Amino acid sequence: MKVFIGITGASGAPYASRLLEQLARRDDCEIGLCVSDAGVQVLAAELFGDLRLPREETIKRLLAPLKGDVQVFEPDDYSAPFASGSARVDAFVVCPCSMSSAGQIAAGAGSNLIHRAAAVALKEERKLVLVPRETPLSAIQLEALLKLRQAGATILFAAPSFYRRPESVQEIVDTVVARVLDQLGLEHDLATRWGEEES
Repeated sequence: MKVFIGITGASGAPYASRLLEQLARRDDCEIGLCVSDAGVQVLAAELFGDLRLPREETIKRLLAPLKGDVQVFEPDDYSAPFASGSARVDAFVVCPCSMSSAGQIAAGAGSNLIHRAAAVALKEERKLVLVPRETPLSAIQLEALLKLRQAGATILFAAPSFYRRPESVQEIVDTVVARVLDQLGLEHDLATRWGEEES
């Protein structure tokens, strides 16, 4: 499976990090990654505690623990395969997805590769999963999300579940990442399913 991951400037870096980790450990996944400028700042602050960490160092630290290979693309790299519908890409995920990015995608506009890749996913009718985390939402933002859903995107809010009584932040993060992996059709062992007994 060839997957594009876009990271934008909404809070939720642990979700992005865990999703990358889960995809990179699979032999059947080829991953392309693009981080927006605001996304770099959020990663730096939430994962590494340094808002001013440079882009190159932030992404290097993000990828350091991963077992698989991730190809990184700059936000202005429109030569990337994800910028064209003629390239074979199975799924696109924007995690976390800022409401600014959602708004631009919904408007058919865009200022970076992440927006363009999402536009490609919609026009080619490929799997597009957007993971917003912001709250509360204005009527304008809700309308943008509805427009995206009607265009074919899956809107998967970073809304953790608690019915398994998670005991750590990691377990809470996993409840959301598990749902993203489900949307991609990928098996995982991150969370038990409702009605299943814990082993």
